[in-house]
Amino acid sequence: EDKHFDFLKELLNGRGFKFAGSFTIHDDPELIASTIAYIATLPNSVLFSFGVIGSTPDDHTRLAAARALSDGKLYLNSKFEQLIIERLGERAYPHPIKMAMLPKDVTLLPNPINKMPGFAIMKRFFFMPGFPQMSHPMVEYALDNYFQGKEKQEYRYTLTALCKENNFIELMQSAPEGVEVSSLPAIYSDGWKTTISIASTIKSKAVKEFEKYKSYLEESGISYGIGEKQ
Repeated sequence: EDKHFDFLKELLNGRGFKFAGSFTIHDDPELIASTIAYIATLPNSVLFSFGVIGSTPDDHTRLAAARALSDGKLYLNSKFEQLIIERLGERAYPHPIKMAMLPKDVTLLPNPINKMPGFAIMKRFFFMPGFPQMSHPMVEYALDNYFQGKEKQEYRYTLTALCKENNFIELMQSAPEGVEVSSLPAIYSDGWKTTISIASTIKSKAVKEFEKYKSYLEESGISYGIGEKQ
């Protein structure tokens, strides 16, 4: 699995943000642009994109981001240009300098390793190098600078029961507003197991709903365990 996913999921969950999903896609200009455009249609969506922002012919993300989120053009970013020249001097030409061609009105994300920044559009869509040593500090920078005070503490409780998920349909349908319920069934050599996860930003709601599932299982004589394994 991509090294970025576990890092991002753990970081976001730890700060009270929801990790909604991840995509691994080919270096195809149309696919990259359409994926970015789709995510941008989702209300309050935030995108962290890793890789394909260099200066080689297959680095399509800068232009794809411009097509999906801006006017479809790239412009020379003077701050990025200066950083490249300061680091590389004459070696900045003819190719490395191309990294400074960015969509308009971007914000640069500092790179603690080699000073070659990533960039953000609308402070919601973040584009970073593929190297974790460079990109992970950029993610932390983005969260620290653009999302402080927007965190929501989430309370989540999980159990795994020795039954099919059909057993929980009525309980799931009766979940109150503000409580998220998800089920994940699996079949093993010894039968069905279903993991139920209850979450809410209001602890009392999450606890109350979780107790309903425990009571149901105990009254039904169905074995279960707390957590994702049984």
